[in-house]
Amino acid sequence: MTEPFGLYIHVPFCATRCGYCDFNTYTPGELGSPRDLTGPYLDALDKELEMAAGRVGRTADTVFIGGGTPSLLGGQGLSRILDTVRSTFGLSPGAEVTTESNPESTSPEYFAALADAGFNRISLGMQSASHSVLQVLERAHTPGRAFAAAREAREAGFQHVNLDMIYGTPTETDDNVRETLDRVLETGVDHVSAYSLIVEDGTRMARKVNKGLLPAPDEDVLARRYEMISTTLEDAGFEWYEVSNWSLPGGECEHNRIYWVDGNWWGAGPGAHSHLGDERFYNVKHPNRYIQTLGNGELPIKDSETLTGADRHMEKIMLGLRLREGIPESWLDAHAAPALEDFIDRGLLERAGQHVRVTKPGRLLADGIVSDLLIAEES
Repeated sequence: MTEPFGLYIHVPFCATRCGYCDFNTYTPGELGSPRDLTGPYLDALDKELEMAAGRVGRTADTVFIGGGTPSLLGGQGLSRILDTVRSTFGLSPGAEVTTESNPESTSPEYFAALADAGFNRISLGMQSASHSVLQVLERAHTPGRAFAAAREAREAGFQHVNLDMIYGTPTETDDNVRETLDRVLETGVDHVSAYSLIVEDGTRMARKVNKGLLPAPDEDVLARRYEMISTTLEDAGFEWYEVSNWSLPGGECEHNRIYWVDGNWWGAGPGAHSHLGDERFYNVKHPNRYIQTLGNGELPIKDSETLTGADRHMEKIMLGLRLREGIPESWLDAHAAPALEDFIDRGLLERAGQHVRVTKPGRLLADGIVSDLLIAEES
């Protein structure tokens, strides 16, 4: 492997569960354990990283600690993880090192500790500046805390700070979105991620929607909100480089780019997914099982699959068309040519040199465009 290699580390702990969340995370009450699993989790993670490094034989070009709520580990716990990465995989010169953080579990001292440890990128779960929207999402932080945390991170020396935004929450208004964007731009962050709300089966929000207690997200509203977000950010100097991500020049997230170009990464921690060449695999999900498996000296891999050439082709098209640069037109089979020309005629795709890429209207329909092109290839 000569392309960049990333390391994702999953922290499975949360203080509370948000109503829309279906991630592999656990609150103290959900763990079913009388003991604090933080220490045993970190010990098990040390073992996985050591074993994985021996198998991969690559230094990490990017590190991304996600969750869950990594900031619950505090500066000391996150510093320990990064020290283990250094002593096992090692870090390439200039490696991008990111951690997600929830605003309510951060402080100036926390950001200072991360900067001292060698982290150079922070991603904060903001979601919205509206108190009512945060209540519907069942987020724990107050509206102003995310923006205060962003400023604290910048004051601690972090040049790269991301704010995560969710749009399309039931009861949300256009004014709520405008207020959130205004507050984001005031903080001076260099990266914004904006994701439309998806009501996942099995969540508390899904149960409320099914009972008629909350309206389901409206597709037309989601499209209008996306256009509002995109226009506002781009007018402020941000550039979109992936359908849901904007940055100031030089602020792109290199770790996430590895995913989007179908690159290679090892995912460590409970439930984490990995991709190495033609192999994809994932870990056991529950922290207790994860800790037990590594305690027995085994990698905690639950299942794996070998990707075919057709699988890799599909993923390269699906992921690549979400990026600003698009994909080489040569990647598309000749059978897709009529569908490609139709999308170009409709203003949803455009040619840029030897590449094809989505236009601004096309971004809203990127998944459908990919589906139609792949179906056309098979016809």
